[in-house]
Amino acid sequence: MSRRKTPAQAAPRCTVTVCRGCCCGTPKIPGVDHAAQLATLKTELGAVAQVRAVNCLDACEQANVIVVQPSPAGRAAGGRPVWLGLVNDPDATGDIVEWVRSGGPGLAEPPDTLDLYEFGPSRRVRRAVEG
Repeated sequence: MSRRKTPAQAAPRCTVTVCRGCCCGTPKIPGVDHAAQLATLKTELGAVAQVRAVNCLDACEQANVIVVQPSPAGRAAGGRPVWLGLVNDPDATGDIVEWVRSGGPGLAEPPDTLDLYEFGPSRRVRRAVEG
């Protein structure tokens, strides 16, 4: 009987979900370098978080939307997913990077400016993304 070696699993990390659907990440939100925003998140957070782009988070009135989900350790410490809307400026993206690098929900306090971006999606939308 042969046994396969499996690669060592990395420590569980935060997940950063970036909407890139019908409104977010499109010319409907002018003056934003959407590709640069996603590239920055992937480059800056690739070693500490899973960054994924999804088609639509169904919160178009808040475009561009980013959801930061806690790591298992962050969830155990009481962290919950944080929905951020109107993330249309590089400084806000930088604040998200800083927060996730520090541990994200449950493990680090977000920069004060992120309070301006936080919103609560409908339960239906929240269940679809967080479930």
